[in-house]
Amino acid sequence: MSKKSAKKFYVVWRGFKPGIYTTWDECKKQVTGFDGAQYKSFKSKEEAQQAFEQSYEQIRELKGKKNLQELTTDRKPILNSLSVDAACKGNPGILEFRGVYTDTGTELFSRGPYAEGTVNIGEFLAIVLALAWLKKNKLNMPIYSDSRTALSWIKKKQVNTKLVWNEKNKELLKAVRNAQQWLKENDISNITILKWETDIWGEIPADYGRK
Repeated sequence: MSKKSAKKFYVVWRGFKPGIYTTWDECKKQVTGFDGAQYKSFKSKEEAQQAFEQSYEQIRELKGKKNLQELTTDRKPILNSLSVDAACKGNPGILEFRGVYTDTGTELFSRGPYAEGTVNIGEFLAIVLALAWLKKNKLNMPIYSDSRTALSWIKKKQVNTKLVWNEKNKELLKAVRNAQQWLKENDISNITILKWETDIWGEIPADYGRK
């Protein structure tokens, strides 16, 4: 059986009706429009059942995520910082994004799911939210993102996407326009935005663990 046609099982911890679903369409109905939805796909029914018996937080950590406190590499991330990431089921697809404290992984904010978005748009919006939070609280901490595209959009203060805007993603478009306007009206020159070095440090702490 090809990887493309392999059957998956979907666990929904937080949604309109938590449970285990056998198709993405069934899972999508439970998480679309549910604020703070928690879900993940698994390769077998047994894996899904075992995961459902645990909390989302217990199983979301990726195998490739490293203990940042024990890194021995020459270059190390600044632990007193914020990290952002986005997750998108499909391209375009259902989009979520969030920000966490790098050193602890504690969630600072979370948005979505939004219908018909892209990962880069989610990363862009997450960076802007992190910037706004820092300015509001008069803090100066670095922000990490693993999206070069989103970082370039932040620098230009403009999103350059091929995504087709329509009735389904009008709320996402509104968020993008508001974020662009915020960047144009606020000075962020004193806040450092950095590229997360996944190859060296493992997955970014804000990663959703759904790969």
